[in-house]
Amino acid sequence: MAKSTYEKSIEGISQIWGPLSTGVASGCRRQMELLVKAPPTEEWLAKLHKEAPANKELHRDPAHGFVLLAHTEQEGLYRPPHDHGRGWVIYAIQQGEIEMGTYARITGLDGSIKLVKRDSTLVRPGMVQVYLPGDIHDTCCISGPALLFRFTERDLKREDKEEHRITRYVDRSGDWTIGAP
Repeated sequence: MAKSTYEKSIEGISQIWGPLSTGVASGCRRQMELLVKAPPTEEWLAKLHKEAPANKELHRDPAHGFVLLAHTEQEGLYRPPHDHGRGWVIYAIQQGEIEMGTYARITGLDGSIKLVKRDSTLVRPGMVQVYLPGDIHDTCCISGPALLFRFTERDLKREDKEEHRITRYVDRSGDWTIGAP
């Protein structure tokens, strides 16, 4: 029986897996690019389109710890600037359009922290974005419903909820900064 694009992508990632390097990041990126080009007739993808889950774990690798999730986002959904702690992430768009902004974290002379928006990219079907440890970004669903895949090299729920390593930013009078408003 022929393997699905999903199965081939997971196998491909497992074969090149190792500590973060250019080769590992680019190899995982290539596998995610193949994943989003899967024919919509493949059973796993047809089911995702039908169910349209807000958040569904597709794979958690028991040996390497990486996680592949599917998200369906409605037009207008905005996720404020954040990082992924020690983790790195790959977003891959299968359907819809997501605008992803990138930010630099600036420390003022008084020690205050604020973000400066560096750029934004309109990520369309078939496109992939990589965010390395320390990268700060936001997302906004421009055209939905959008189906995106999020590949994380570790369990980000644990990174956030248990280890408190993910930084989320809030808008204070037009400046993104750390802490509750």
